Amino acid sequence: MTNIIEHKPAYDHVCEKEKMFPSRKIIAKNLLLGLLSWLIPFAVSLLFYKGGQLTVSYAMFKSLMMIVGTISGSYLLFRYFSLIDGRYLINGIIVGICWLLINLIFDTVILLPMMKTTFSDYFTSIGISYLSIPAISIAMGYLLKVKVK
Repeated sequence: MTNIIEHKPAYDHVCEKEKMFPSRKIIAKNLLLGLLSWLIPFAVSLLFYKGGQLTVSYAMFKSLMMIVGTISGSYLLFRYFSLIDGRYLINGIIVGICWLLINLIFDTVILLPMMKTTFSDYFTSIGISYLSIPAISIAMGYLLKVKVK
């Protein structure tokens, strides 16, 4: 005779499979926060232009944009991970790749025409810095995985 407490309903397996895939809410938040990870630094960057000309040195501008991007991106990642109940490392990988692609796509569509430059010049000057997004998101995911055992 089996113990009824040990019996698992058939739908338990379905629930476990559903946990493997993010909900629509999580996907929507991922995309919205990813958009904000591009929009916030872009909006701040406009404050350093007057009449289409940069008002500070290019080196200072790049440094300030890296700081703005790191602070805003880290906060947005904090907000994203506060929605996640587990699978932190895989979520860190997914969100990092998504936000990297979002930032590169928006830059290609909006920033490249404004800069009047080639993609390779843009990428070596700006685009490569977006690799910090998955680096930080994966580190956050790994840290959460280790700490929340």
